[in-house]
Amino acid sequence: MKLIDLKPGDSFTGYYLMRNIIPKRTKTNKPYLSMALTDVSASVESMVWDYGGPIGPADEGKVAWVQGVMKEYRGTLQITVEVLRPAEQQEYFPIIDTLVPTAPLDRSAAYARVEALVATLEDDDFRRVAEKFLQRHGAEFCRYPAAKTVHHGFVGGLLMHTADMLELADFLAGKYRTVINRDLLLTGTLLHDIAKLREFVLSDLGVVMEYSTAGQLLGHLVMGAQEAAEVCKELGVPEEKSMLLQHLLLSHHGQPEFGAAVVPQCAEAELLASIDHIDSRMEIYRETLEKLQPGQFSQRVFALDRRIYRPNLGAAEDLT
Repeated sequence: MKLIDLKPGDSFTGYYLMRNIIPKRTKTNKPYLSMALTDVSASVESMVWDYGGPIGPADEGKVAWVQGVMKEYRGTLQITVEVLRPAEQQEYFPIIDTLVPTAPLDRSAAYARVEALVATLEDDDFRRVAEKFLQRHGAEFCRYPAAKTVHHGFVGGLLMHTADMLELADFLAGKYRTVINRDLLLTGTLLHDIAKLREFVLSDLGVVMEYSTAGQLLGHLVMGAQEAAEVCKELGVPEEKSMLLQHLLLSHHGQPEFGAAVVPQCAEAELLASIDHIDSRMEIYRETLEKLQPGQFSQRVFALDRRIYRPNLGAAEDLT
């Protein structure tokens, strides 16, 4: 059964992905396991009481066979797991499309859109840098999620996020053509999250299991700027162009409290940070709204720190 279809009191069995696995102990020192069980429809906090193993944090991103009951705890859905065991690939492989969330787009067509925009770059230096990054990372770029959980956290999410941002950057560069260098903005947009390919450790199913050592110690902003500097040096790109590109990557989170290494100090960096903010927030809304009926409020959305409402107005395209 899809998790989204389960209601409090429902008993169920099935195969689900295990995320955020944390062994804990009760006040009486009994072991239990806290985790999120997920499928393409939802992610639900789950508890396995009086459980000491063998499943643990090393099984992050793997599939389990579960027997459980959906309950409600403090106004939020929560699963009590009665039986939990690791699943063998031959068991769940026929239904893998129901387990692993995938970007809602044609990845080949999206990658072609990215390549087409790169081909329009008029500055030879920026175009060569963009092409070099696609040569280095094209296959992984199409597969990786853009986040562990917050937004675009599914197979192909990084491609979807970047392709949509590039189109928005292209439009806004035309709108503000007297202020913005389009080639710098689009190259920075293409590269802004590319180091997430090194920041994340993926499971065999393409799910982010954890952050790599480099991802934790440096982060994708710093690693992305380092690789940009390396490629610019390799290609003989002038120092100022290299430095500006690095600045866009280091500042694209906008403010230090949101992870930026420096604040934006040129128009292109300011616009890139805004585009990233818009696209990530709209994706959080999309993922939440598609689970709601018109006229319904969501549960509190952690990334937004609020509940959100799906208006009963209809839309250009039905989310469901």
